[in-house]
Amino acid sequence: MSCEILILYYSRHGATATMARRIAHGVEAVSGVSARVRAVPPVSEVSEATAPPVPDAGPPYAALDDLAECDGLILGSPTRFGNMAAPLKHFLDQTTSLWLSGALNGKPGAVFTSTGSLHGGQEATLLSMMLPLLHHGLYLVGLPYTEAGLTATTTGGTPYGPSHLAGAEADRPVDDTEAALCQALGSRVAQAALRLNAPGDPRPA
Repeated sequence: MSCEILILYYSRHGATATMARRIAHGVEAVSGVSARVRAVPPVSEVSEATAPPVPDAGPPYAALDDLAECDGLILGSPTRFGNMAAPLKHFLDQTTSLWLSGALNGKPGAVFTSTGSLHGGQEATLLSMMLPLLHHGLYLVGLPYTEAGLTATTTGGTPYGPSHLAGAEADRPVDDTEAALCQALGSRVAQAALRLNAPGDPRPA
């Protein structure tokens, strides 16, 4: 049995992308599970403008098929006034067909974020990103306090998902504790996907 976890994110200055790679490492540390990393393109002020299908750098842009084919979904976004960034929201707004078909129903889901300031809306952003996952019927996976980093961190890290303090200039690197929590989340979602896909699948029809 093998599973694939989709890590879907938007990154403006690179911190969220770094977190996505760390989460992918955690996913692939679990035998039988692989990570598919995808980004969403920025949105334009000109509503009819479209981005090229392949970015100049980084992972490919996501397509709806990536969501339909995954065994678990992890969303990442920088914070925008306590909410996910517009590009990720725009992409999720296009998933109605998946919602109608129940394509994501019963799969594990999780979230992660990066903020410019320590109290810049980390937890509010994570909670806002959980809402579409709930509508799609995913089972939410967080970080329990058995993860030592949650009590050791002085920057990012919450029970709702990993977070990162990027700083006002967005130049603070992901530290060791933040990275460890990212990897822990990836492993937890991977393990959940394996259990949900085991013989006698307990997922709802």
